[in-house]
Amino acid sequence: MNADPLEIVRRYSYASVPTVKRFSQSQAFIRGLMGPFGSGKSSGCVMELVKLASRQPLMNGKRRARFACIRNTYTQLSDTTIKTFLYWLPDRVFGTYNKGDHVYHLNQLEDLDVEILFRALDRPEHVANLLSLELTGAWVNEAREVPWAVIKALKGRVDRYPPRNEGGCVQPGIIMDSNPPDDDSWWYRLFEERNADGEEAGSVAIFKQPSGRLPEAENLPNLSKAYYGNLAAGADPDFIRVYVDGLYGYVKDGKPVYPEYNDATHCAEVEPIKGVTIKRGWDFGLTPACVFTQLLPDGRWLVFEEICGDDVGISTFADCVLETCSQRFAGFHFEDYGDPAGRQRSAMSADKDEKTCFDILAGKGIRIEPAEQNPTIRLESVRKPLNTLRSGKPQFLLSPRCMLLRKGFLGRYQYKRVKISGAAERFHDVPDKNEYSHPHDALQYVATHVFGDAVRGREESMRGFHTPLDKLYPQWAERSRRRVV
Repeated sequence: MNADPLEIVRRYSYASVPTVKRFSQSQAFIRGLMGPFGSGKSSGCVMELVKLASRQPLMNGKRRARFACIRNTYTQLSDTTIKTFLYWLPDRVFGTYNKGDHVYHLNQLEDLDVEILFRALDRPEHVANLLSLELTGAWVNEAREVPWAVIKALKGRVDRYPPRNEGGCVQPGIIMDSNPPDDDSWWYRLFEERNADGEEAGSVAIFKQPSGRLPEAENLPNLSKAYYGNLAAGADPDFIRVYVDGLYGYVKDGKPVYPEYNDATHCAEVEPIKGVTIKRGWDFGLTPACVFTQLLPDGRWLVFEEICGDDVGISTFADCVLETCSQRFAGFHFEDYGDPAGRQRSAMSADKDEKTCFDILAGKGIRIEPAEQNPTIRLESVRKPLNTLRSGKPQFLLSPRCMLLRKGFLGRYQYKRVKISGAAERFHDVPDKNEYSHPHDALQYVATHVFGDAVRGREESMRGFHTPLDKLYPQWAERSRRRVV
């Protein structure tokens, strides 16, 4: 195609999205674009990648660049990020999209020779590959759903391609777009408080689009006149605050994994009981987690401590856990249960000797057992004590110190909604991977050891009767029906 390399950018107009234009003009190393639904954030980021590529030096007749485009899950990556990208840069027109390796080669737009690598964080091979990429820059789509550990890792992967002796990177960095997250998120700390990982104010910049209900709302020519009115009609105030007005907040936009959890009943000040073994659960990966529990002689299950890491190797994380144990739980005996994937070698173990997470823990005196991996058994093993009373008291008790676990129980550990509108609500079959899922995974690994046999036994006794779980545990179904999502 014989065309100006910026032809497609010029066809894209900033007239109705002035905030996106200011975002594009920024020289900050990390740039965030935040706004309501429908405000043109993703399209602006696609255009920004083309602009960044066009600024690369001309070497041997080509402007070379490599960008990673990241989303939290493959479903979201495929359904939204890639579709938006291909809308503006159609396959076989401006380049070639290889569905097998999720790479778009932008090589039919004048002198550009650009690789766009689409990566989803729920695919282990993508995460491992991400940690070794050499990139010009990166786009993180709907960044509030991506752990800070990934952003931090990306900082060391950009400004690497092409190498300096081949022209280098003219404007390396990370661009991000997002609907507003909660005010306790890494996004808020980074852009509003400027204290995430010690970032200097000049190296980051945030651009906030106005409310969709204001006269200066953006991208209106590409929306129906009733778009924001319909979006707000009958919606929860928190939903309107975040998705219509573009302000920080938390919205229960999914179905809670544990609707049977009652904060007034299950959350209480609890301390470990001397003489009772502490059972720890471990989750590995980029954001490791460890939870501390006890099964008391009277059958009650106490959860009284959580430790969550952020972009730390398992060795460093284990040292933190051991230090906490020596300071707060001296004299206790410990049993450990963890993600069976920890027996596999992985780039996420951050161990240069290629030891597994289990190997590393064993070297520190932590003899960990692989836990049940069956998703149904894991979830039912937590639900069982949530729905059981012991001498008139709840079998499950959670300390308010366990902030991530508690917020997860209150709805942030959830099944994501498949579609926002429509008569029939549909949700994904597995819990969403987010910052709350890691301690909850760790909790499930302990729960399968404590209650797994009872859950499996009940399933065995009902096998052949094809009894659904909501019939087997009617109180769960009733609470689910009463819960407003």
